[in-house]
Amino acid sequence: MDLLGQAFLDRAYVLDFHADSIEGIIDQALDMVVACGKLPVEHRDEIRAAILDRERLGSTAIGHSVSVPHVYADYCVEPAIVFIRLAQPIDLGAPDGIPTRFVFVLLGPKAAVSEHIDALMDIARLMSDDAFRYQMGEARDLEELLAALHSFEERNRLIEKPRAAHDNGLISSGKLWCGIIADLARRLPVYASDFRDGLHFKTVSSALFLFFACIAPAITFGGIMAELTGNHIGPIEMILGTAVCGILYALLAGQPLIILGGTGPMLVFTMILYNVCTVVQVPFLETYACVGLWTGILLLVMAATNASSLLRFFTRFTDEIFSALISIIFIVAAIEAMVDIFSQNATSHATSFLSFLLALGTFYLAMSLSRFRRSRYLHPRMREFLADFGPAIAISIMALVAFWFREEVLLDYLPAPDTFRPTIAGRSWFVNPLATKPWIWIFSFGLAIPVTLLVYIDQNITARLVNSRDNRLQKGSSYHYDLAIMGFLIGICSLFGLPWLVAATVRSLNHVRSLATVEEVITPFGDKRERIIHVRENRLSGLAIHILIALSLLVLPYLTMIPMAVLYGLFLYMGIVSMAGNQFFERLSLWLMDRSLYPSTHYIRRVPRHVIHWFTFIQLGCLCLLGAIELHPMLGILFPLFLVLLVPFRHALARFFKEEHLAALDAEEEPEEEAERFL
Repeated sequence: MDLLGQAFLDRAYVLDFHADSIEGIIDQALDMVVACGKLPVEHRDEIRAAILDRERLGSTAIGHSVSVPHVYADYCVEPAIVFIRLAQPIDLGAPDGIPTRFVFVLLGPKAAVSEHIDALMDIARLMSDDAFRYQMGEARDLEELLAALHSFEERNRLIEKPRAAHDNGLISSGKLWCGIIADLARRLPVYASDFRDGLHFKTVSSALFLFFACIAPAITFGGIMAELTGNHIGPIEMILGTAVCGILYALLAGQPLIILGGTGPMLVFTMILYNVCTVVQVPFLETYACVGLWTGILLLVMAATNASSLLRFFTRFTDEIFSALISIIFIVAAIEAMVDIFSQNATSHATSFLSFLLALGTFYLAMSLSRFRRSRYLHPRMREFLADFGPAIAISIMALVAFWFREEVLLDYLPAPDTFRPTIAGRSWFVNPLATKPWIWIFSFGLAIPVTLLVYIDQNITARLVNSRDNRLQKGSSYHYDLAIMGFLIGICSLFGLPWLVAATVRSLNHVRSLATVEEVITPFGDKRERIIHVRENRLSGLAIHILIALSLLVLPYLTMIPMAVLYGLFLYMGIVSMAGNQFFERLSLWLMDRSLYPSTHYIRRVPRHVIHWFTFIQLGCLCLLGAIELHPMLGILFPLFLVLLVPFRHALARFFKEEHLAALDAEEEPEEEAERFL
């Protein structure tokens, strides 16, 4: 790495060089070596011929978009490295099939062969590091190139230090507040960078996409809640609560990539609470405020006592089931909505088929554009733009199509309220919990316990999925402090009759995905898949999403111009995209695959096939059970309890499976050998 650092200091690098072939790259590199006096000009052509002869024998493209042309001859005065970053990748025949963008040209006398072998190993180590490769791709000058090297060395120095396995903010010393203090120590130093890093086009595209992804379920959940609570809490309260909590969370939380929203179990509990208040004949909103305040207090106690540390007992087994369930719920909800449109408009084929085309068109356009960065057409920046803004472009195009047919075809539009006021007429925004009788406070404490468990599970499981090592986040987690923030927000919502919001898994994962820089990976069997190499961690995207939601309260009538079919297509897209990286679905697909064509993943190489299938079958059974409980009109409130029971169930599997097999199937992340297959 010293040789590469010296090359940077000697200005032996070119950023965004335009080349169509390896010959042009070699010419540029040799001109730089001659200019700095490390190669006599009269031997330039001989060295050029030697390098190109070496390339004809076998490409020096080693994978991960990296090529290392090299030659050793006594014509060279001393060892030299030239780094060239291409403006547009070219295919140099890498074993992983990925076009090359980073070229390291190595020259030196024959006596320095061992030194250059060390340099080759250093380059392989550097470029196998996703964060370093991303920084090298984004570097604009010498300072940023050297910063990338320094950052790599710092990361490796930290890795070499002994540490608790899979700490990630979940190991507690047992002292009160220690978890919150540790979270703040991790996140406060990067608070300013959370805003600076948000100054990027990805933030804009993410905000536009997630605005529609958040406003639609807010209005839908609000409408359902209005029916279930006698209009005490409705769409206006849901939109306002989403905006206020989202803005405060983006500004105050430790992990701002999490998106808050309404969930099914919380909706079920609110309905049960309303029915209980009706039977007992006590005021609903005041009782609701008491339950919410107790919940906030209990969450603060759990945060202070480091209760989130219990998440360290959760494994990939539980995470995959939870993530799969939420993804499937989004997909099923979109399909059910389209079936309802067909059944309700049995005599109006135009409405049914246009709705179907709008939903399918939104899904297809969003999916196709999000993958456009892998296309061979258009300029790279245009491909990146279309990929980042794909969902927003899809919604806009399909909304225009619907507008074109507005007079010929009757469609269902987003049922937004007309004016900004409490859903139930005459009530004050502020709810006074002290107006209730003392026994209601005692009664409310018991009701607050299941709500606390709901929030605890949803918040922490979603945080685990967002902070998954597969997402390559760099700024650290914040489980305990964020749980305290949730207690604070639920207390505020309770005092104003706003719905209790929790971490929304699919929206949060799509938020991470929309801010991610991905690279294409080709497996030894030729399968293509995308892998996240960097996520633009920031607060501005979450802040912008919820500011847009707040502004929507000023233009409520215009929201009714968005066809519901377009939003169903968006939900379908979000559900499908959030499945990416879920190993459970990959293993499920093996049931239909030719055994001789199974991908050569780490668990397939280490675990017998029948064990893989049994493990997947058990996960599928757990998924079906949780799905039945989640969708049940009354048992839905017990969903968190059954989810927690998966933890001891998973550990009980050690009695039936070998530990080494479970370790491979339930690994928190892919082993390094998978990422470095070609290096």
